[in-house]
This record gives sequence, C-alpha cells and structure tokens, in this order.
Amino acid sequence: LETRSVYNTRTRDVEDLIVWKDSLSGVIYIDDYYTGDDTYTDGVYRTNEASALGGRPDFERQTDVERRCKTNKQFIVGKNILDFGCGAGDFLRMSKEHTVMLQGVELQESYIKSLQNSRIKCTSELDDLPEASFDTCFSFHVIEHLPDPIGTLCQLRSKLKKGGVIVIEVPHANDFLLSTAGLDSFKNFTLWSQHLVLHTRESLRKILDFCGFKEIVIDSAQRYSLSNHMNWMINDQPGGHKSLLSVMETDKLKVEYAAALSAIDASDTLVAYATV
Repeated sequence: LETRSVYNTRTRDVEDLIVWKDSLSGVIYIDDYYTGDDTYTDGVYRTNEASALGGRPDFERQTDVERRCKTNKQFIVGKNILDFGCGAGDFLRMSKEHTVMLQGVELQESYIKSLQNSRIKCTSELDDLPEASFDTCFSFHVIEHLPDPIGTLCQLRSKLKKGGVIVIEVPHANDFLLSTAGLDSFKNFTLWSQHLVLHTRESLRKILDFCGFKEIVIDSAQRYSLSNHMNWMINDQPGGHKSLLSVMETDKLKVEYAAALSAIDASDTLVAYATV
C-alpha cells in the first residue's frame, strides 16, 4: 500500500473507479472490483461493440489473428492446442487445419455454441479438461481480466504436458501513449474496468515463475501502428491506423516502428512464453 498512488480516478466505462499505479513495479491495477462472470457469459458488451461497427468485420481482430498464427506457427503445427478465453474462436478457426487437436475455453454462451456448431470443441469449464493433455496453451488478452490470475495460471499449467508451452498476450503498463507520450485522452480511453491489471515485463515474469513455469521469455508485440499514435497525438482520437494516415505506412515502417518501441520497452503488448 505504501508504494501505490492514484493513477486515474475513472475508467472509460465506470466513473469514480480508482486506478492505481505501483511506484516500485510500474504495474497499473484496479483493486476490489470485478465486473462478474455474467458480463462475459451474456457478452452484451461485445454485442454493443459489434453494433457500433454496423456489423462490419473487425479490422483489429483480423490483423491480430493473422499475426498470432504467423508468429506462433511452431507451437501450432502438429500440436494439441488449448485457447483459453478464445472469444469467437478466430485463432482456433485459423489454426484448425494445422493441429492434431484443438480446444477452446470461453464463457460467452453464444460463442461456445457457434464453435461447437463448427465442430470445434469448446467448454466454459477449465475443470472439464484432462490433466497434462495439451502441447500448447494460448491465452490472448485474457489474464488481465481475471480476479484470480494466479489460480487460473496454475490450472492452465496442470493441463499442459511435460515440456508443454504456454503463450500469453497482455496489455503493457509501459505502453508508449501512457508512459512516454502521457496522453490523458488515451489514458481515459484505454483504462477499462474489465482490465484489472496492466503488467510490466518483470511483473509478468514473476507471476509465471510463482506459478511454477520455467524457461520464461518475455517478448513484445505492437498491435497499433505509427499512424494510430499520430492520430492520438494530433487529434486525441483512436483509429489512425484505419484512416488516410495509414497510407504512408509501408510494411518496413511498421516493422521498424515496432522495433523502436520495443527498444525503449514501450510496446503496447507483452507476449510471454514459458514451459512446464
């Protein structure tokens, strides 16, 4: 308690919700608040987001799944894989033809039914799955939502075979727009009541080590490009990566900008790899 201070007094969806930052670790977190499993089971918040898009395909979802499948191919091909918090199953659907077996765990009932109708196994209960049965466990932007991340990570560890790999993506507390640019507009937009913790590299390493994982590697990814950042700094708004600003970006520029952010530890996403 003595090393924490108020980082923000609201999130984008809940007024008067205190967000804390720990001065020792750099971790940003929300204390004594959880939206509840029902929020994730009925998925109304996701339905509202889809309605806001007018039913159009989600650009970020598409680019994320393509990147994840490309960068993690060695942990997909010929493997038994588990996607914990699989959402609509984008990653499972794209990986399906390359795996021996795949399984989703998800709370949203409509997503479970959709995946099962597509002959992809999905359950809401991690306890339903046999111990030591998966080569790889993936979890993309899920751990930060959990009220008991340590208990869940220990459970996931038990589902992996000896030598199995866990791959985790989480948002980064040291995101450039938070840490370096220090934009209040971005802070008020990106802080969300469902994100209970934003990790640093060291805190993510420590939690995995505490849960018994070995050979921990903390990498980074950059989901949002220079054009997105420019739009925030010029207009205090998201969406630059889908605007005319994005026309200036070449593939090389995207790679170089991501590398530049990684060099100063200011990428928007941390990616952890660890073994059992």
